[in-house]
Amino acid sequence: MSPGKSPRRKKAAAHPAHTANGDAVERDLAWLRQVIDLRFTPETADGALPPPPTLGDDGTPYSQGLRSLTLGDGERLVLVLALAPHLAPDHLDPFLLHNKATGQRFTQFGGVTGQAHAGFLPTAETALFLLGGYSQGRRLAHRHLLSPTHPLMARGVLHLDLRHSDEPALSAVLRPSPAWLERLLTGEENDPPPGPGFPAQRITTPLDWDDLVLEPATRRQVAMLDGWMRHGDTLMNGWNLARRLKPGYRCLFYGPPGTGKTLTASLLGKRHGIPVYRVDLSRIVSKWIGETEKNLGALFDQAQHRNWILFFDEAESLFGKRTESRSSNDRSANQQTAYLLQRVEDFPGTVILATNHRGHMDEAFARRFQSSILFPLPDAAARLRLWQDIFRNDAFTLDPAVDFQALADRYELAGGAIVNVLRHASLLAVERSPPVIRAADLIQGIREELQKEGRSP
Repeated sequence: MSPGKSPRRKKAAAHPAHTANGDAVERDLAWLRQVIDLRFTPETADGALPPPPTLGDDGTPYSQGLRSLTLGDGERLVLVLALAPHLAPDHLDPFLLHNKATGQRFTQFGGVTGQAHAGFLPTAETALFLLGGYSQGRRLAHRHLLSPTHPLMARGVLHLDLRHSDEPALSAVLRPSPAWLERLLTGEENDPPPGPGFPAQRITTPLDWDDLVLEPATRRQVAMLDGWMRHGDTLMNGWNLARRLKPGYRCLFYGPPGTGKTLTASLLGKRHGIPVYRVDLSRIVSKWIGETEKNLGALFDQAQHRNWILFFDEAESLFGKRTESRSSNDRSANQQTAYLLQRVEDFPGTVILATNHRGHMDEAFARRFQSSILFPLPDAAARLRLWQDIFRNDAFTLDPAVDFQALADRYELAGGAIVNVLRHASLLAVERSPPVIRAADLIQGIREELQKEGRSP
């Protein structure tokens, strides 16, 4: 095999749809290899880009994805370059050549090598080398393709990962977003895996609106949020209210634990077919100055062009009141809050902040919410309905001595606490034959819940 050439791949049998999409991808990878060969051949190193393959109307995920992006030739080349390490890393092996005079790689190619990944990872410098060759004029003409405001970056298709802030901006690693990589390869959008780069996790519920017990005033306010999710696009675009209103919807849910805040967010997503992501504040908040903003930035960057609901539970730990700036830590915390406020305001989707204590929230956030909804403890009538609904199950029977009306009248419990009582009583009943839940089981479970809340039984 001649130097710099990739081994020929043997094609295994595959599903016809996968084969068609693979062929579409392979054509663009072959074009990338053609461009690389052009730049590495002295006689043609500064030549014009060869045209990309014709984008067929084959209905494949790759072709449909490219069509939706409406890319020019240069933009398409940058995208294919970013995909190459994930699809055909050997195509980039020529960039691993070493300069015989220095014993190091050629710096004009840019790029880095990974830790687990042995191949070449392209950077913005690599893209400019392929786009413009050795001509500074052509490189400058293409720099806008790598700007944060360019649609490929602004829409979250590609990311530039600058690993060291004191290094040149063009040394940032060029990588596709996991969502777009999956979309181009399979036509699907899988949930981003939770981790440092995505500090959130999708939440769902098997319950329906009939299972949610809310006060009438709370339900009316939730209906307003629900109405925005149904008609927001019509109002902003059809009614031209985008001239007056900021995009997105920002809402505060506040009230005691277990009163339905998380369930309401999950049901809104379920009704409208919108993913709901609960933000993991433990992965966001950092004691290091600037790290919290960086972690939040990564989250909002991925969510910016998705139709998602971002749900911040126990939000007071992140959106708490600002303090007088007496130290560098105070100033950092206040800058962090200001950054949060700006990102929340600019987010075009739905942001729900949930807290048990509204008074702990920064008023600057509260003033910018479209709604602030109280989830109070249920009254006796609502508690009765919760007891009856939660314990409606054919797997066990209830002892005749169980009196839900008396329990609802006597004990002020939220729905979440009653669910915990169900768990406690079920663990006792499952050991019996036949499985029976006794009144004493419920009283014992209630006492444990009250003790957790610091209340006497």
